[in-house]
Amino acid sequence: MATQVEFDAIKQKFKSAGLDEKIRIYTTTEGLTVDQFKELLRDFPLQHLEKLEKAMAS
Repeated sequence: MATQVEFDAIKQKFKSAGLDEKIRIYTTTEGLTVDQFKELLRDFPLQHLEKLEKAMAS
């Protein structure tokens, strides 16, 4: 599980990333809790959720 400090760093990187980088971070980061993944989704552009879903399915 990621510590709060590690998660805060991931969250900051996620917030400033472009769409493809957000998807890469979301799909490759390990050790986050369900709540932490949900928190990242709050900063994901909703109109691109389908692209994230496809990336997670592959």
